[in-house]
Amino acid sequence: MPLNFSTGRKPLTAFSLASLTDIVLLLLIFFLLTSSFVTQRGIEVNLPDTASATPLEAQYVAISILPDGRLFVDETETTPDSLAITLAQLKGDRDAVAVYADREAMIGSLAAVAGAAAELDMRVSVATEPGSGE
Repeated sequence: MPLNFSTGRKPLTAFSLASLTDIVLLLLIFFLLTSSFVTQRGIEVNLPDTASATPLEAQYVAISILPDGRLFVDETETTPDSLAITLAQLKGDRDAVAVYADREAMIGSLAAVAGAAAELDMRVSVATEPGSGE
């Protein structure tokens, strides 16, 4: 004798989209919170292109080097002679330096920044634009 497992109810044909919209909303929030934010800089420099660039951390002191050799530490202009003093004053609890050097800037300015950062035991990162690396 065959068993009849049917309950006499019709199968549910409507599908609720409420759970799907919840998942999409949660994914949107996740991607917004985990994406890297682009910081807008007040001093315009033409960064060199590299094949691979890594985003800089939020805990850094920004140093801009212009083509004419002028230096800016967190948008405060300074001279190469007083760079270490200015950097020590603005350092706080930050342990890294991000160098935004223009393509046309002299390597001597970069060496001065690296030397001042080394005096304060700070790491140095050079900012670049992602590109072809040419």
